Amino acid sequence: MVDVILGLQWGDEGKGKIVDYFAPKYDMIARFQGGPNAGHTLYVEGKKIVLHQIPSGIFHEKTINLIGNGVVLDPITLKRECESVAAFGVDYRKNLFISQRAHIIIPTHRALDKASETSKGNEKIGSTLKGIGPAYMDKTGRNGLRVGDLLDKSFTTQYIRLRLKHQKLLDGLNFHEDITEWEEEFFEALEFMRSFKIVNGEYFINDKIQQGKRVLAEGAQGSMLDVDFGTFPFVTSSNTISAAVCTGLGVAPQKIKDVIGVSKAYCTRVGSGPFPSELHDATGEELRKIGSEFGATTGRPRRCGWIDLIALKFACMINGVTKIVMTKADVLDSFNELKVCVAYKIGEQLTEEVPFQMNKLNIEPQLKTFAGWNTNTSSVVDCNKLPEPMKEYVAFINKFLGVPIAYISNGPGREQLIENV
Repeated sequence: MVDVILGLQWGDEGKGKIVDYFAPKYDMIARFQGGPNAGHTLYVEGKKIVLHQIPSGIFHEKTINLIGNGVVLDPITLKRECESVAAFGVDYRKNLFISQRAHIIIPTHRALDKASETSKGNEKIGSTLKGIGPAYMDKTGRNGLRVGDLLDKSFTTQYIRLRLKHQKLLDGLNFHEDITEWEEEFFEALEFMRSFKIVNGEYFINDKIQQGKRVLAEGAQGSMLDVDFGTFPFVTSSNTISAAVCTGLGVAPQKIKDVIGVSKAYCTRVGSGPFPSELHDATGEELRKIGSEFGATTGRPRRCGWIDLIALKFACMINGVTKIVMTKADVLDSFNELKVCVAYKIGEQLTEEVPFQMNKLNIEPQLKTFAGWNTNTSSVVDCNKLPEPMKEYVAFINKFLGVPIAYISNGPGREQLIENV
Protein backbone atom coordinates (compact mmCIF):
# COMPACT_ATOMS: atom_id res chain seq x y z
CA MET A 1 0.00 0.00 0.00
CA VAL A 2 0.95 3.63 -0.50
CA ASP A 3 0.76 6.27 2.22
CA VAL A 4 1.02 9.95 1.36
CA ILE A 5 2.58 12.94 3.14
CA LEU A 6 1.68 16.37 1.82
CA GLY A 7 1.29 19.97 2.92
CA LEU A 8 -2.11 21.40 3.88
CA GLN A 9 -1.31 25.12 3.71
CA TRP A 10 0.75 27.28 1.31
CA GLY A 11 3.87 25.14 1.53
CA ASP A 12 6.74 25.43 4.04
CA GLU A 13 4.86 23.30 6.58
CA GLY A 14 7.96 21.30 7.54
CA LYS A 15 7.26 18.22 5.41
CA GLY A 16 10.94 17.35 4.97
CA LYS A 17 11.49 16.59 8.64
CA ILE A 18 8.24 14.61 8.81
CA VAL A 19 9.13 12.46 5.79
CA ASP A 20 12.59 11.93 7.24
CA TYR A 21 11.01 10.83 10.54
CA PHE A 22 8.66 8.31 8.90
CA ALA A 23 11.16 7.09 6.27
CA PRO A 24 12.57 4.14 8.32
CA LYS A 25 9.08 2.61 8.37
CA TYR A 26 8.95 2.48 4.55
CA ASP A 27 10.84 0.66 1.83
CA MET A 28 10.47 3.45 -0.72
CA ILE A 29 10.01 7.24 -0.68
CA ALA A 30 8.67 8.67 -3.96
CA ARG A 31 8.31 12.31 -5.02
CA PHE A 32 5.20 12.63 -7.17
CA GLN A 33 5.04 16.27 -8.34
CA GLY A 34 6.68 19.70 -8.27
CA GLY A 35 10.20 20.75 -9.06
CA PRO A 36 13.14 22.62 -7.54
CA ASN A 37 10.75 25.27 -6.22
CA ALA A 38 10.21 22.86 -3.31
CA GLY A 39 12.52 23.13 -0.31
CA HIS A 40 12.40 20.32 2.25
CA THR A 41 14.63 21.15 5.22
CA LEU A 42 16.27 18.35 7.18
CA TYR A 43 18.74 18.30 10.06
CA VAL A 44 21.22 15.45 9.72
CA GLU A 45 23.84 14.98 12.42
CA GLY A 46 22.95 18.47 13.64
CA LYS A 47 23.59 20.01 10.23
CA LYS A 48 20.95 21.63 8.07
CA ILE A 49 20.36 20.50 4.49
CA VAL A 50 17.61 21.56 2.09
CA LEU A 51 16.43 19.07 -0.54
CA HIS A 52 14.74 20.42 -3.66
CA GLN A 53 14.53 17.41 -5.97
CA ILE A 54 15.73 14.34 -4.09
CA PRO A 55 13.15 12.54 -1.89
CA SER A 56 13.67 13.05 1.83
CA GLY A 57 14.43 9.38 2.46
CA ILE A 58 17.89 9.67 0.89
CA PHE A 59 19.65 9.62 4.29
CA HIS A 60 18.26 6.19 5.14
CA GLU A 61 20.56 3.56 3.66
CA LYS A 62 17.92 0.86 3.14
CA THR A 63 15.27 3.17 1.66
CA ILE A 64 14.70 3.33 -2.09
CA ASN A 65 14.11 6.88 -3.37
CA LEU A 66 12.19 7.52 -6.60
CA ILE A 67 11.76 10.79 -8.48
CA GLY A 68 8.41 10.15 -10.17
CA ASN A 69 7.09 11.08 -13.58
CA GLY A 70 5.01 13.96 -12.15
CA VAL A 71 8.17 15.85 -11.15
CA VAL A 72 9.87 18.40 -13.42
CA LEU A 73 13.60 17.89 -12.95
CA ASP A 74 16.38 20.45 -13.19
CA PRO A 75 19.64 18.56 -13.90
CA ILE A 76 21.76 21.42 -12.50
CA THR A 77 19.89 21.47 -9.19
CA LEU A 78 20.01 17.67 -9.01
CA LYS A 79 23.78 17.60 -9.52
CA ARG A 80 24.42 20.23 -6.83
CA GLU A 81 22.06 18.48 -4.46
CA CYS A 82 23.74 15.12 -4.97
CA GLU A 83 27.08 16.74 -4.15
CA SER A 84 25.60 18.15 -0.92
CA VAL A 85 24.18 14.75 0.03
CA ALA A 86 27.51 13.05 -0.74
CA ALA A 87 29.20 15.41 1.74
CA PHE A 88 27.26 13.55 4.46
CA GLY A 89 28.78 10.27 3.31
CA VAL A 90 25.66 9.11 1.46
CA ASP A 91 26.07 6.99 -1.67
CA TYR A 92 23.12 8.52 -3.52
CA ARG A 93 23.66 6.38 -6.65
CA LYS A 94 22.87 3.26 -4.66
CA ASN A 95 19.25 4.05 -3.81
CA LEU A 96 18.13 6.97 -6.02
CA PHE A 97 16.05 6.16 -9.10
CA ILE A 98 14.53 8.52 -11.69
CA SER A 99 11.41 7.87 -13.76
CA GLN A 100 12.10 8.05 -17.48
CA ARG A 101 8.81 9.95 -17.90
CA ALA A 102 9.83 12.89 -15.66
CA HIS A 103 10.15 16.11 -17.66
CA ILE A 104 13.41 18.08 -17.81
CA ILE A 105 13.77 21.80 -17.06
CA ILE A 106 16.11 23.35 -19.65
CA PRO A 107 17.84 26.77 -19.38
CA THR A 108 15.32 28.55 -21.59
CA HIS A 109 12.52 27.41 -19.24
CA ARG A 110 14.23 29.46 -16.52
CA ALA A 111 14.61 32.40 -18.90
CA LEU A 112 10.93 32.21 -19.87
CA ASP A 113 9.94 32.11 -16.20
CA LYS A 114 11.95 35.24 -15.47
CA ALA A 115 10.75 37.07 -18.60
CA SER A 116 7.10 36.22 -17.92
CA GLU A 117 7.25 37.29 -14.27
CA THR A 118 9.02 40.55 -15.16
CA SER A 119 6.38 41.35 -17.79
CA LYS A 120 3.62 41.15 -15.15
CA GLY A 121 4.93 44.19 -13.25
CA ASN A 122 2.83 44.72 -10.12
CA GLU A 123 0.73 41.66 -11.01
CA LYS A 124 3.59 39.25 -10.21
CA ILE A 125 2.47 35.89 -8.81
CA GLY A 126 5.68 35.34 -6.82
CA SER A 127 7.32 32.68 -9.02
CA THR A 128 10.58 31.17 -7.73
CA LEU A 129 11.97 31.66 -11.30
CA LYS A 130 13.16 28.05 -11.43
CA GLY A 131 11.48 27.31 -14.77
CA ILE A 132 8.79 25.08 -13.31
CA GLY A 133 5.78 26.78 -14.93
CA PRO A 134 7.21 26.83 -18.47
CA ALA A 135 8.34 23.19 -18.09
CA TYR A 136 4.81 22.10 -17.14
CA MET A 137 3.45 24.20 -20.04
CA ASP A 138 5.68 22.27 -22.44
CA LYS A 139 4.49 19.04 -20.85
CA THR A 140 0.81 19.84 -21.44
CA GLY A 141 1.71 21.36 -24.83
CA ARG A 142 3.42 18.07 -25.76
CA ASN A 143 6.75 19.73 -26.49
CA GLY A 144 8.77 18.78 -23.42
CA LEU A 145 11.91 16.71 -23.09
CA ARG A 146 11.83 13.78 -20.69
CA VAL A 147 14.55 12.00 -18.75
CA GLY A 148 14.17 8.93 -20.97
CA ASP A 149 15.04 11.11 -23.98
CA LEU A 150 18.58 11.44 -22.59
CA LEU A 151 19.21 7.90 -23.77
CA ASP A 152 18.09 8.75 -27.33
CA LYS A 153 20.74 9.61 -29.96
CA SER A 154 18.54 12.44 -31.22
CA PHE A 155 18.40 14.22 -27.84
CA THR A 156 20.55 17.18 -28.95
CA THR A 157 18.36 17.71 -32.01
CA GLN A 158 15.25 17.63 -29.83
CA TYR A 159 16.86 20.11 -27.44
CA ILE A 160 17.79 22.57 -30.20
CA ARG A 161 14.26 22.42 -31.63
CA LEU A 162 12.74 23.26 -28.23
CA ARG A 163 15.31 25.95 -27.53
CA LEU A 164 14.53 27.71 -30.85
CA LYS A 165 10.83 27.63 -30.02
CA HIS A 166 11.57 29.22 -26.65
CA GLN A 167 13.84 31.84 -28.21
CA LYS A 168 10.98 33.16 -30.34
CA LEU A 169 8.88 33.53 -27.19
CA LEU A 170 11.76 35.24 -25.37
CA ASP A 171 12.23 37.70 -28.25
CA GLY A 172 8.54 38.58 -27.99
CA LEU A 173 9.03 39.28 -24.27
CA ASN A 174 12.13 41.44 -24.95
CA PHE A 175 14.36 39.11 -22.95
CA HIS A 176 17.95 39.44 -24.12
CA GLU A 177 20.07 38.06 -21.27
CA ASP A 178 22.92 35.74 -22.21
CA ILE A 179 22.19 32.21 -20.97
CA THR A 180 25.38 30.64 -22.36
CA GLU A 181 26.75 29.92 -18.87
CA TRP A 182 23.46 28.27 -17.91
CA GLU A 183 23.72 26.01 -20.95
CA GLU A 184 27.31 24.98 -20.24
CA GLU A 185 26.37 23.98 -16.70
CA PHE A 186 23.22 22.29 -18.01
CA PHE A 187 25.02 19.98 -20.44
CA GLU A 188 27.58 19.04 -17.77
CA ALA A 189 24.68 18.14 -15.48
CA LEU A 190 23.04 16.07 -18.22
CA GLU A 191 26.15 13.91 -18.48
CA PHE A 192 26.03 13.48 -14.71
CA MET A 193 22.35 12.49 -14.87
CA ARG A 194 22.89 9.90 -17.62
CA SER A 195 24.80 7.77 -15.12
CA PHE A 196 21.75 7.40 -12.85
CA LYS A 197 19.34 4.49 -12.62
CA ILE A 198 16.66 5.68 -15.06
CA VAL A 199 13.66 3.38 -14.74
CA ASN A 200 10.17 2.83 -16.06
CA GLY A 201 8.75 4.40 -12.90
CA GLU A 202 5.21 3.06 -12.99
CA TYR A 203 6.32 -0.57 -13.41
CA PHE A 204 9.11 -0.04 -10.89
CA ILE A 205 6.82 1.22 -8.11
CA ASN A 206 3.97 -1.22 -8.82
CA ASP A 207 6.41 -4.12 -8.76
CA LYS A 208 7.53 -3.02 -5.27
CA ILE A 209 3.90 -2.76 -4.14
CA GLN A 210 3.24 -6.28 -5.48
CA GLN A 211 6.19 -7.49 -3.42
CA GLY A 212 4.51 -6.09 -0.30
CA LYS A 213 6.91 -3.15 0.04
CA ARG A 214 5.68 -0.06 1.90
CA VAL A 215 5.72 3.13 -0.15
CA LEU A 216 5.51 6.72 1.09
CA ALA A 217 4.59 9.32 -1.53
CA GLU A 218 6.15 12.71 -0.75
CA GLY A 219 4.39 15.89 -1.88
CA ALA A 220 5.91 19.30 -2.52
CA GLN A 221 4.48 22.80 -1.91
CA GLY A 222 1.04 22.81 -0.23
CA SER A 223 -2.61 22.07 -0.98
CA MET A 224 -3.57 25.75 -1.12
CA LEU A 225 -1.08 26.13 -3.99
CA ASP A 226 -2.75 23.40 -6.07
CA VAL A 227 -3.29 24.60 -9.67
CA ASP A 228 -6.98 23.55 -9.53
CA PHE A 229 -7.99 24.04 -5.90
CA GLY A 230 -5.51 26.62 -4.59
CA THR A 231 -5.76 30.42 -4.48
CA PHE A 232 -5.62 30.76 -8.27
CA PRO A 233 -3.79 32.44 -10.01
CA PHE A 234 -1.36 32.63 -7.09
CA VAL A 235 -0.62 28.92 -7.22
CA THR A 236 2.07 26.53 -8.40
CA SER A 237 1.98 24.79 -11.79
CA SER A 238 1.13 21.28 -10.61
CA ASN A 239 -1.52 19.42 -8.65
CA THR A 240 -0.23 19.25 -5.08
CA ILE A 241 -3.06 17.18 -3.60
CA SER A 242 -3.32 13.45 -2.94
CA ALA A 243 -5.01 12.76 -6.30
CA ALA A 244 -1.70 13.68 -7.98
CA VAL A 245 -0.07 10.60 -6.43
CA CYS A 246 -1.90 8.46 -9.00
CA THR A 247 -0.88 10.51 -12.04
CA GLY A 248 2.54 11.46 -10.68
CA LEU A 249 3.66 7.90 -9.91
CA GLY A 250 1.38 5.66 -11.94
CA VAL A 251 -0.38 3.94 -9.04
CA ALA A 252 -4.09 3.16 -8.84
CA PRO A 253 -6.35 5.05 -6.36
CA GLN A 254 -7.19 1.93 -4.36
CA LYS A 255 -3.49 1.51 -3.54
CA ILE A 256 -3.57 4.68 -1.39
CA LYS A 257 -4.15 4.10 2.31
CA ASP A 258 -3.22 6.86 4.79
CA VAL A 259 -3.03 10.50 3.75
CA ILE A 260 -0.91 12.32 6.32
CA GLY A 261 -1.38 16.08 6.14
CA VAL A 262 1.22 18.47 7.54
CA SER A 263 0.18 21.84 8.94
CA LYS A 264 1.95 24.45 11.02
CA ALA A 265 0.36 25.49 14.31
CA TYR A 266 -0.03 28.89 12.63
CA CYS A 267 0.08 29.99 8.96
CA THR A 268 2.74 31.30 6.59
CA ARG A 269 2.92 32.17 2.93
CA VAL A 270 5.77 33.20 0.60
CA GLY A 271 5.14 35.56 -2.31
CA SER A 272 1.92 37.11 -3.51
CA GLY A 273 -1.64 35.92 -3.10
CA PRO A 274 -4.55 36.03 -0.64
CA PHE A 275 -3.91 35.18 2.99
CA PRO A 276 -7.04 35.95 5.09
CA SER A 277 -5.49 35.42 8.53
CA GLU A 278 -2.24 37.30 7.82
CA LEU A 279 -0.89 39.55 10.58
CA HIS A 280 0.61 42.89 9.57
CA ASP A 281 1.56 43.89 13.11
CA ALA A 282 4.19 43.20 15.75
CA THR A 283 2.65 39.77 16.45
CA GLY A 284 3.20 38.73 12.84
CA GLU A 285 6.78 39.96 13.04
CA GLU A 286 7.29 38.03 16.27
CA LEU A 287 6.03 34.83 14.62
CA ARG A 288 8.48 35.37 11.74
CA LYS A 289 11.36 36.01 14.12
CA ILE A 290 10.76 33.09 16.50
CA GLY A 291 9.88 30.68 13.69
CA SER A 292 12.80 31.78 11.45
CA GLU A 293 10.26 32.16 8.69
CA PHE A 294 12.29 32.60 5.55
CA GLY A 295 11.74 30.53 2.39
CA ALA A 296 13.89 27.38 2.19
CA THR A 297 14.16 27.81 -1.59
CA THR A 298 14.00 31.58 -2.09
CA GLY A 299 15.20 32.97 1.26
CA ARG A 300 12.31 35.45 1.08
CA PRO A 301 10.65 36.47 4.38
CA ARG A 302 7.43 34.52 4.86
CA ARG A 303 4.19 36.31 5.57
CA CYS A 304 2.84 35.10 8.92
CA GLY A 305 -0.59 34.81 10.51
CA TRP A 306 -2.88 32.78 12.73
CA ILE A 307 -3.91 29.28 11.72
CA ASP A 308 -6.75 29.35 9.18
CA LEU A 309 -9.14 26.50 9.96
CA ILE A 310 -11.41 27.25 6.98
CA ALA A 311 -8.59 26.71 4.50
CA LEU A 312 -7.28 23.79 6.55
CA LYS A 313 -10.64 21.99 6.64
CA PHE A 314 -10.96 22.51 2.88
CA ALA A 315 -7.50 20.97 2.37
CA CYS A 316 -8.42 17.99 4.56
CA MET A 317 -11.57 17.46 2.51
CA ILE A 318 -10.02 17.50 -0.96
CA ASN A 319 -7.10 15.31 0.13
CA GLY A 320 -9.03 12.78 2.19
CA VAL A 321 -6.64 13.39 5.09
CA THR A 322 -6.67 10.59 7.68
CA LYS A 323 -4.25 12.14 10.18
CA ILE A 324 -2.48 15.46 10.73
CA VAL A 325 1.01 16.34 11.87
CA MET A 326 1.11 19.79 13.49
CA THR A 327 4.55 21.35 13.11
CA LYS A 328 6.33 24.26 14.82
CA ALA A 329 3.96 24.18 17.81
CA ASP A 330 6.89 25.31 19.97
CA VAL A 331 6.98 28.65 18.08
CA LEU A 332 3.79 29.57 19.97
CA ASP A 333 5.36 28.86 23.38
CA SER A 334 5.93 32.50 24.35
CA PHE A 335 2.63 34.06 23.23
CA ASN A 336 0.19 35.17 25.91
CA GLU A 337 -2.77 34.89 23.58
CA LEU A 338 -3.46 32.87 20.44
CA LYS A 339 -6.14 33.13 17.79
CA VAL A 340 -7.56 30.84 15.15
CA CYS A 341 -9.67 31.72 12.11
CA VAL A 342 -13.03 29.90 12.32
CA ALA A 343 -15.01 31.68 9.59
CA TYR A 344 -14.73 34.25 6.78
CA LYS A 345 -16.86 37.38 6.69
CA ILE A 346 -17.43 38.56 3.11
CA GLY A 347 -19.58 41.66 3.07
CA GLU A 348 -22.42 40.86 5.46
CA GLN A 349 -22.18 37.11 4.96
CA LEU A 350 -20.38 34.60 7.20
CA THR A 351 -19.07 31.46 5.54
CA GLU A 352 -17.03 28.41 6.43
CA GLU A 353 -16.26 27.68 2.78
CA VAL A 354 -13.25 28.70 0.70
CA PRO A 355 -14.61 31.06 -1.99
CA PHE A 356 -13.97 30.75 -5.74
CA GLN A 357 -11.43 33.58 -6.06
CA MET A 358 -10.10 34.90 -2.76
CA ASN A 359 -7.96 37.64 -4.31
CA LYS A 360 -11.05 39.46 -5.64
CA LEU A 361 -12.82 39.53 -2.27
CA ASN A 362 -12.40 41.51 0.91
CA ILE A 363 -12.30 38.68 3.45
CA GLU A 364 -12.45 39.52 7.15
CA PRO A 365 -11.28 36.55 9.25
CA GLN A 366 -13.46 35.68 12.24
CA LEU A 367 -11.08 34.81 15.06
CA LYS A 368 -11.52 32.74 18.21
CA THR A 369 -9.13 33.56 21.06
CA PHE A 370 -7.23 31.05 23.20
CA ALA A 371 -4.95 31.51 26.19
CA GLY A 372 -1.27 30.94 25.47
CA TRP A 373 0.75 28.44 27.51
CA ASN A 374 3.93 30.45 28.17
CA THR A 375 5.93 27.26 28.64
CA ASN A 376 8.94 25.91 26.78
CA THR A 377 7.63 22.72 25.20
CA SER A 378 10.66 21.89 23.04
CA SER A 379 11.90 19.14 25.38
CA VAL A 380 8.51 17.48 26.00
CA VAL A 381 8.32 13.88 24.75
CA ASP A 382 5.00 12.75 26.24
CA CYS A 383 1.73 14.33 25.04
CA ASN A 384 0.31 14.03 28.57
CA LYS A 385 3.03 16.41 29.79
CA LEU A 386 2.00 19.20 27.42
CA PRO A 387 0.57 22.34 29.10
CA GLU A 388 -3.22 22.30 29.48
CA PRO A 389 -3.79 25.43 27.33
CA MET A 390 -1.83 23.73 24.53
CA LYS A 391 -3.96 20.59 24.84
CA GLU A 392 -7.10 22.77 24.62
CA TYR A 393 -5.76 24.53 21.51
CA VAL A 394 -5.01 21.21 19.78
CA ALA A 395 -8.30 19.62 20.89
CA PHE A 396 -10.33 22.50 19.43
CA ILE A 397 -8.55 22.22 16.08
CA ASN A 398 -9.04 18.44 16.17
CA LYS A 399 -12.78 18.82 16.67
CA PHE A 400 -13.21 21.62 14.12
CA LEU A 401 -11.44 19.68 11.38
CA GLY A 402 -12.85 16.27 12.22
CA VAL A 403 -9.40 14.79 11.58
CA PRO A 404 -7.05 13.69 14.40
CA ILE A 405 -3.83 15.58 15.03
CA ALA A 406 -1.73 12.45 15.44
CA TYR A 407 1.67 14.09 15.96
CA ILE A 408 2.92 17.42 17.28
CA SER A 409 6.35 18.66 16.23
CA ASN A 410 8.01 20.76 18.92
CA GLY A 411 11.37 21.56 17.34
CA PRO A 412 13.52 21.03 14.22
CA GLY A 413 15.24 17.84 15.43
CA ARG A 414 14.20 14.38 14.24
CA GLU A 415 13.42 13.32 17.80
CA GLN A 416 11.23 16.38 18.49
CA LEU A 417 7.94 14.80 17.47
CA ILE A 418 5.29 13.89 20.03
CA GLU A 419 2.76 11.17 19.31
CA ASN A 420 -0.59 12.66 20.30
CA VAL A 421 -2.62 9.74 21.66
